[in-house]
Amino acid sequence: MEARTAVPELIWGASAIARTIGRTDRQVFHLLEKGAIPAKRIGNRWVAERNQLMKFFTDPATDTKPAA
Repeated sequence: MEARTAVPELIWGASAIARTIGRTDRQVFHLLEKGAIPAKRIGNRWVAERNQLMKFFTDPATDTKPAA
């Protein structure tokens, strides 16, 4: 039996990333340029893996709120 590797679902382009995370294009461009969200620049386009992006925003370890 052949083991199957999950193919990551990629989000191509800053506008598509913005729609995915519910932010404006301008906000996402700023975050991408700062390296604040998990994405890579390939040529002149940004690409992010959907699962990594969702994990980044839902993982408590990335919570930026100060501890009480």
